Amino acid sequence: MSGSAAVPSPTGSTRLYAVLGHPVDQVMAPSLMNPLFADRQIDAIMVPIEVEPARLGSVIQGLKAIGNFDGLLVTVPHKFAVCAYADRLGETATIAGSANALRREADGSWSADNFDGAGFVAGLRKAGHTLQGATACLVGAGGAGVSIATAMMLAGIERLLINDLAGDRLDHLVSRLDARWPGKVSAVPQAATAGLDFIINATPLGLKPTDPLPFAVESLSERTVVADIIMKPARTRLLGEAERRGLRTHPGIHMLTEQIELYRSFFRLH
Repeated sequence: MSGSAAVPSPTGSTRLYAVLGHPVDQVMAPSLMNPLFADRQIDAIMVPIEVEPARLGSVIQGLKAIGNFDGLLVTVPHKFAVCAYADRLGETATIAGSANALRREADGSWSADNFDGAGFVAGLRKAGHTLQGATACLVGAGGAGVSIATAMMLAGIERLLINDLAGDRLDHLVSRLDARWPGKVSAVPQAATAGLDFIINATPLGLKPTDPLPFAVESLSERTVVADIIMKPARTRLLGEAERRGLRTHPGIHMLTEQIELYRSFFRLH
């Protein structure tokens, strides 16, 4: 099976993984993780599972009861809520209060962490962008946004401006980050456009072609990199508008592809 992207036929020894979300038709992790299982001859499979928020707890408890279920990934809108179902949180999940991966330990307990931010930062660096000393505006303080904000601060950016329509969520994130990086993180009532090295869409706006833009691109300077964490479609309306104005863009797929190795390590897939 080495070198093949085919998903093996499950057997009684197959280890199970899932991606939980609502919706899930946009998730791409199984299309990357299943070939990894096949290439490394790991008897495992990952499937997307549609879970409404009201049923998240019962679904997770049911999955935990499955003897050969080893872990799960989490997408919108469950990244905050899943922290309650972990016995311990990693550094990023602790700071951000959000997780996108849970792992069963040998003793049956569950560990969680969030790799969105680490994947996003790694993707920027691989594309040749420098974060040390940069100024960025993050639009969206949801489950992925809080992880990206944390990772960018850990990467050494000098100034982070954050905008989100949910004021309480925004204030909570800024307070958590300011406690660790005093004076470097601020809430803004609308997306900033001046003096930016990066502006990042971490909202769901762009999943549908009819969605409005998360922020305007007309007043952005040519030095600003416009990043979008949406992976499907690969070229969102935001990125298209930015490219038409001659701005550099950074699509969401890089955040996921750079997370695959992080997931491999987290899930101990050798």
